Amino acid sequence: MKKIILSALMVVGLFYNSQAQEISKNALGLRLGDNDGFGGEISYQRGLSNNNRLEFDLGWRNSNNVDALKLAGLYQWVWNIDNGFNWYAGIGAGFGSWNYNYNGIKNNGSFLFAAGDIGIEYTFKEVPIQLSLDLRPELYFNSNGYRDNNFGPDLALGIRYKFD
Repeated sequence: MKKIILSALMVVGLFYNSQAQEISKNALGLRLGDNDGFGGEISYQRGLSNNNRLEFDLGWRNSNNVDALKLAGLYQWVWNIDNGFNWYAGIGAGFGSWNYNYNGIKNNGSFLFAAGDIGIEYTFKEVPIQLSLDLRPELYFNSNGYRDNNFGPDLALGIRYKFD
């Protein structure tokens, strides 16, 4: 019985301590995932209001005889869950270029893509660090042999430093 009362008091205390989460004015860091080898991206977020922001990601690939660059821009809506947790969804687009060289066979090109984004993030209160996990499905156009199909799901973990 004591455990139930103590647990109930903790839940009530957490409820009263929760507050609306304002998103950071700026956040810079890395977004690490795997969508056709784009394992690392430099990620920048710019807060527009308490519930909206822009995110820009520059990804690169240098493996399996392919060199590529990709730039993505997204508009995101952010909703507070509780105590530093937010979830977000967004839409955006981007472009990239690639270069293939294997056994004397060379090919290169560029591509455009449209993207959606949905994820969850946690912002630490003691330090200005934000962790996120998101899914970004991407629909490619004009890939000219770079992709076997025109769809690429991108699941990634992000870590960013927040500042004003």
